[in-house]
Amino acid sequence: MGTANGEQPAAGASADKLRHVESMSQLPSGAGKISGINAVVLGESLAAEENDLIFPSPEFSASALVSSPKQYREMYERSIKDPAGFWSEIAETFYWKEKWNPTEVCSENLNVTKGPVEINWFKGGKTNICYNAVDRNIESGNGDKIAMYWEGNEPGQDGKLTYSELLDNVCQLANYLKSVGVGKGDAVIIYLPMLLELPIAMLACARIGAVHSVVFAGFSADSLAQRIVDCKPKLVITCNAVKRGVKAIFLKDIVDTALVESEKNGVSVGLCLTYENKSAMKREDTKWQAERDVWWQDVVTKFPSKCEVEWVDAEDPLFLLYTSGSTGKPKGVLHTSGGYMVYTATTFKYAFDYKPTDIYWCTADCGWITGHSYVTYGPLLNGATVLVFEGTPNYPDSGRCWDIVDKYNVTIFYTAPTLVRSLMRDGTEYVTRYARKSLRVLGSVGEPINPSAWRWFYNIVGDSRCPISDTWWQTETGGFMITPLPGAWPQKPGSATFPFFGVQPVIVDEKGQEIEGECSGYLCIKKSWPGAFRTLYGDHERYETTYFKPFAGYYFTGDGCSRDKDGYHWLTGRVDDVINVSGHRIGTAEVESALVSHPQCAEAAVVGVEHEVKGQGIYAFVTLVDGVPYSEELRKSLIMTVRNQIGAFAAPDKIHWAPGLPKTRSGKIMRRILRKIAARQLDELGDTSTLADPGVVDQLIALSDC
Repeated sequence: MGTANGEQPAAGASADKLRHVESMSQLPSGAGKISGINAVVLGESLAAEENDLIFPSPEFSASALVSSPKQYREMYERSIKDPAGFWSEIAETFYWKEKWNPTEVCSENLNVTKGPVEINWFKGGKTNICYNAVDRNIESGNGDKIAMYWEGNEPGQDGKLTYSELLDNVCQLANYLKSVGVGKGDAVIIYLPMLLELPIAMLACARIGAVHSVVFAGFSADSLAQRIVDCKPKLVITCNAVKRGVKAIFLKDIVDTALVESEKNGVSVGLCLTYENKSAMKREDTKWQAERDVWWQDVVTKFPSKCEVEWVDAEDPLFLLYTSGSTGKPKGVLHTSGGYMVYTATTFKYAFDYKPTDIYWCTADCGWITGHSYVTYGPLLNGATVLVFEGTPNYPDSGRCWDIVDKYNVTIFYTAPTLVRSLMRDGTEYVTRYARKSLRVLGSVGEPINPSAWRWFYNIVGDSRCPISDTWWQTETGGFMITPLPGAWPQKPGSATFPFFGVQPVIVDEKGQEIEGECSGYLCIKKSWPGAFRTLYGDHERYETTYFKPFAGYYFTGDGCSRDKDGYHWLTGRVDDVINVSGHRIGTAEVESALVSHPQCAEAAVVGVEHEVKGQGIYAFVTLVDGVPYSEELRKSLIMTVRNQIGAFAAPDKIHWAPGLPKTRSGKIMRRILRKIAARQLDELGDTSTLADPGVVDQLIALSDC
């Protein structure tokens, strides 16, 4: 095992890894010049230029949890030099039925050459994340505080739950789950839209030690079946239907199809708990299998609103969340209970400068990691009031978000660059017709935000007075890794800035050598952090191969990163075969596999291409079976095949007909060339003479606009 338990690193080790904060000591606490950068103070002027440096206002910093570069530097240095002490102090603010061994706060091995990769935090400590997120808030006198507001698809549809009411609902469902045989360690698939029942279901599973696996209710039946087969759940929780805008989506039908498919693959699920979503579909119109299907409203409400807590070890599993891999098979990312709890709560608190009076809205769905960490667990662990939104941000028009902000007096608004770009394209009048005076912190998640979108978000949505927490993190990391702390230091539009406490980012070259100073390369993380995932479910070998073998001794993020002369980090996107579409990671192999399942598709190669709204779009080169002519109908049929097998969010934006694909003599597809053709960067194709058939490139260029 590697070093652990708060042992002091070797002399010079911490200093070597703290160089990114050395530049911070040069940052002035107020407006001024640094490296020729224009200084802008929050609330005083617009961010207009590429090289703006935007300072928090003195008023904001004065009340911020971290109010200066000096305070951040002191806290960060402590978190690196004494991780056991730093994180133990924070962990002790939560309730633990049994304390962890103080000499074994953390233990790790990230180096595959030294044995199996293993990460442990607070092992031996007994706790429960549901208890800490709900009961603890009630016991501290906040039972009547609103835990969750709910805003429905249609304006005027709304609801709310206090912390006491939330606990009652969670306990009733937990008791039902126990009554049908769900216990500690059992998997439960949750396939629900953004109803309050979704976080309730997550918390109910956590309360009894069951392992929830939320599947985004936009995934197809095939994708859902894959996940059912992999984790073998005791039951599936869904609802009959949901409306997104004007469109009804029949979720129960999708589940029915998935359960048939999973049974063909040897996994039979005998129970489907179905919530009746009356606003989308009548009960009598729902297809039903009486021996398997049960209405939530008919059974759950009959159970007691008190349920004993199952105390679990810090390293017991909390949830599985499947994410796309480059091989086509989804990866079951497994997060455990104690470290994840401590890390998500802490990142939420500091990255949003959380205050008890805040009304917090994250637009993410709980089907993604953001909805786990920053809709459900992180906010509730801080006793926050959270807004859950069922609908879409442009229905009934593009002013819906700001209507909601004004309705609930939202103070912290956390969303994706895709949404920012989409609303930006629709025009500022949808924003400016609303007051938005309650907003004080904005946030961005899912992909790098380009500087022009950052400035629009800052200038228009935030009236040039709200700092933006532009967060970089991943499903695998559990919580924020590189993020601004709103009152602590100046921001640069588009930069995630500096690492969170306990996180040691390094930029390495192809050989795995760390690069110092101003540079670009592969982003890796040195040493573990409490929120790190522990394995890929049932496939620890893939866990090691994907994340730890590329650069021994480091966690490899799969992302490229640049660091500027001031130490700020700039994420440049994926460097592997994964496309980031609207913040959703989609494996190219997954889309290719769906395309070639079409009877008229012989071969397919998929690449990411820049997209004005989504960040990246899916660009598919398709070779048809001999003799099959190109047609618009076939193009639509291929796209529909992907929609049906994976989901609408994975549908290709462009089908490019390809008589052949550029391959080496050994048969490897040269995706570098395909990316250049897709981006119309034809003067950057490079040497094509080594291809088995160089003429293919000219054919593809000729067919670019077909």
